[in-house]
Amino acid sequence: MTAISLGLPEVPVRPIAERRRSRRIQVGPVAVGGGAPVSVQSMTTTRTSDIGATLQQIAELTASGCEIVRVACPTQDDADALATIARKSQIPVIADIHFQPKYVFAAIEAGCAAVRVNPGNIKQFDDKVREIARAAKDHGTPIRIGVNAGSLDRRLLQKYGRATPEALVESALWEASLFEEHGFRDIKISVKHNDPVVMVNAYRQLAAQCDYPLHLGVTEAGPAFQGTIKSAVAFGALLSEGIGDTIRVSLSAPPAEECKVGIQILQSLGLRQRRLEIVSCPSCGRAQVDVYKLADEVTAGLEGMEVPLRVAVMGCVVNGPGEAREADLGVASGNGKGQIFVKGEVVRTVPESKIVETLVDEAMKIAAQMEADGVASGEPEVTAPGTPTVTVSQ
Repeated sequence: MTAISLGLPEVPVRPIAERRRSRRIQVGPVAVGGGAPVSVQSMTTTRTSDIGATLQQIAELTASGCEIVRVACPTQDDADALATIARKSQIPVIADIHFQPKYVFAAIEAGCAAVRVNPGNIKQFDDKVREIARAAKDHGTPIRIGVNAGSLDRRLLQKYGRATPEALVESALWEASLFEEHGFRDIKISVKHNDPVVMVNAYRQLAAQCDYPLHLGVTEAGPAFQGTIKSAVAFGALLSEGIGDTIRVSLSAPPAEECKVGIQILQSLGLRQRRLEIVSCPSCGRAQVDVYKLADEVTAGLEGMEVPLRVAVMGCVVNGPGEAREADLGVASGNGKGQIFVKGEVVRTVPESKIVETLVDEAMKIAAQMEADGVASGEPEVTAPGTPTVTVSQ
């Protein structure tokens, strides 16, 4: 059979929308806002005072693609551990402070890349802003004002009756204004809620009223499945409007899973260079192969692949050939065999028992060629707002 090249064009990564114009801050070496790529964050679940366990989890998060990590600091022992953790971590460390203003100063002195404060949880926080602003400015430490629906200031709850978008935004902007009075603007803001609708409306209002970089999050999103859906819906809505500079997916699951979900959300929106992407059909009565099993085996065989590769695993002749041709690599299965496509052309026809082995083999060849050609995994290099394309840095 003669293979016919379809001459499929390469589709560049383009932003789904023009990014909102915002200030840029530096969280250690990671730029946030001002057109920088959207970064992915998570938070350790260890006791921060257990330095070894915390650094081990940070290493696991780093390996999963996490770019910024937050650690809790509820006790003096945790505060005492911050300097060692900040120094030894491979990614920037943010100290998460509630209730005790003294730990804000400890985190700044310890060399943390940033400090998150929750004004609703710190009594007489407003009285400490002058000192915090001075210390943060002296050390070049950004501050995240993190407003949560579950810990909103009582005055705002009395005013609005509940944690409305307006209440969340008013809280955040009020605290930001106190820092501004002391000439401090190295700030990013979050206004989190467990309801994606309230959260989205809060961020939309906040984005319209300030130019600070925004940290997106659906707080207490829930178990892995539910939390993934909530986060994907909320982040997708905001990022598709250009709103959002850094994200944290909050799941009742291991922190590395949060990073995987966050990265996949960004890849799906074209805000991050795609790596391995498996396209597989949901199966139906037309399928002549166990698509679920085939897709799982192909995914396992290609785990860890870093180059941007789209692999189609299809189970029938209706959509199979077309989807396989559109991918970098694909298989259209049926009648006990599979047609293997590479860049739109059929290169081999193999028995069903050889499909996974053949796809993995062809994927490795493509990956090797891409690396030889200088096409490796990378992040979009986002230019100034208004520029219509995103290029990939090599």
